[in-house]
Amino acid sequence: MKRVLFFISFLLITYLVFSQKAGFSDTYKNLQHQLATGWNTWNTESVLSHVLMPEAIAVTICLNNTNNGHSYLKEAFQTVNQGRPEKITPGWHAADGSYTELTVEWNNNTFKIQTAAKGNQWVALVTTMKVTEFAPNLIIESGILWNRAGNFSLTGNQILVETGEKTIMIGTPNKLTTDFIPSNSPYLAVPLSGEIGIYAGSPMSMEDIESFIQTNRNKMELAAMNYEGLSEVYRTMSSILGWNTIYDPQNNRVISPVSRSWNSHWGGWVLFDWDTYFASYMFSLFDKNLAYANAVEMTKSITPGGFIPNFASSYGKVSVDRSQPPVGSFVIRELYKHYGEKWLLEETYTELLTWNRWWPKNRDNEGFLCWGSNPVKDKPYPWQENNWQAAAYESGLDNSPMYDNVPFNKNTHVMELADVGLMSLYIWDCRNLADIAETLGKKDDVKELKSRAEYYNKNLKTLWDEQKGIFLNKRTDNGTFSERLSPTNFYPLLSQTATQSQAERMMKDHYFNPAEFSSEWVMPSIARNDPAFTDQNYWRGRIWAPMNFLVYVGMLNYNIPEARKDLVKKSYNLLMRNWFEKGSVNENYNAITGYADDVPNSDPYYHWGALLGFMSFIDDRYIPQPVTGSSIKK
Repeated sequence: MKRVLFFISFLLITYLVFSQKAGFSDTYKNLQHQLATGWNTWNTESVLSHVLMPEAIAVTICLNNTNNGHSYLKEAFQTVNQGRPEKITPGWHAADGSYTELTVEWNNNTFKIQTAAKGNQWVALVTTMKVTEFAPNLIIESGILWNRAGNFSLTGNQILVETGEKTIMIGTPNKLTTDFIPSNSPYLAVPLSGEIGIYAGSPMSMEDIESFIQTNRNKMELAAMNYEGLSEVYRTMSSILGWNTIYDPQNNRVISPVSRSWNSHWGGWVLFDWDTYFASYMFSLFDKNLAYANAVEMTKSITPGGFIPNFASSYGKVSVDRSQPPVGSFVIRELYKHYGEKWLLEETYTELLTWNRWWPKNRDNEGFLCWGSNPVKDKPYPWQENNWQAAAYESGLDNSPMYDNVPFNKNTHVMELADVGLMSLYIWDCRNLADIAETLGKKDDVKELKSRAEYYNKNLKTLWDEQKGIFLNKRTDNGTFSERLSPTNFYPLLSQTATQSQAERMMKDHYFNPAEFSSEWVMPSIARNDPAFTDQNYWRGRIWAPMNFLVYVGMLNYNIPEARKDLVKKSYNLLMRNWFEKGSVNENYNAITGYADDVPNSDPYYHWGALLGFMSFIDDRYIPQPVTGSSIKK
């Protein structure tokens, strides 16, 4: 009986795996195959681990200190929130892994690591910047990850790795020392002082390693210089996106989760809906395949219920009760405008249309859209569902004051609040998806999408408050308007619901109003005169890059250049101030001080923070400007 049950379970798992794979075209499978090739920081467990794919040969730089109490640093990643012993300050990271740099501080020792790669050849240069009298030894660990096959052997001062037809030598031109560690694979130990060279592939001298490093660094320098005044923000964006790109062995794919710290919390990897789509869009500045990969993987995570989930993560964890802001069609539309490859639209269209149809079926309350959370049969996961908090999670604004004291209706499964932000995003989604449908020649779908956009656009117009001069959220249980303002109240600029005169008034009375949104640092996630602003806790007053970004994209639809330029400039200043002074690209920022390290819940290496700089590339037209409703036919 046990064998029968095991066999049935095996067949079920096999079916699920292959049915999932069947959802991808051969074109996309080939793209993922190309991505998971060569040396890169594929291992989410350590930024000091470099892996050659597809063989999964790993070279990991570790530290061992036996002189002043034994300690061993085997894994390292960028975080300041978990009490870890190391401090990592990331520098440049080419998307393809051809060049990386970072600084490590550990036990009062500081050193810089630069790496370069081409084909099967990889090198590293470790430069000591500060050492104590109890300087540790640098350990070069070898390994093969993720159950890939291969053999290791220690031959003199080198490690020989053999995998099928490939042979890789791992070594160093530096003098080795004896340092015994409980490693499961061969390793080399070198005293941490001066410069240390490491190679994997063919043996190389220190001079060859330094030349290799400099050549690849120069290529990144030249790429950045193409953007003239934006060269430094280019480096910043390449760093945050590059260091957060990993290989997911569970699904045999390359993805770019929000941060390695979040990956650790979720058991290996996690993709959030709008976060991942925004990362995809930013990758269009650096790497087409990574832009495609993240957009496709997020879209293909669609649930059986017909929506792109709030999150999907390792071990099959997924939000089966709720979605998140519908920005996918916008990003995929813009990638098509940028690259003109129709297969991407064909790859994702069915899922995007299914998701678009899901919203009115599940989140409509008498013609208005509200954030919500569906009941889940058997409650397979211990997360909130069919309640207020889960609905707030769907909004992406987990603890926004906008939703304080708003009832959650367990019968309709939505908050009792007609949400300006959601309605605007949904109308925008309809129009972006209609553009995609038109490009694909789906005339009936175009008519359906435009009709739905017009229906909700008509209802959104009723949320304009002439006295306040802005669109307001409205309680659906008692008909009262909420006067709590956030950047989402500007989102009707995205859907082009606002007239030109309304847009001008919103800028004059609210965006440039120092009592609400205007300051050296913009835009706060709740107006400055709101009682919750001083909380400066997550979505209660702090600045979030996606909010700035969505308001900016909306501004492009109107003739309001002063406000647009102000938002672009101040967003850039906020990002670069923290990058230069703190070495961070943050999840959110304090709207009073302009810094982000004042709270533990602002991840310092969270990729959507780079949207603050990405706006500048759009504004200077290095990326096509995303004007809603413009033709994308090629």
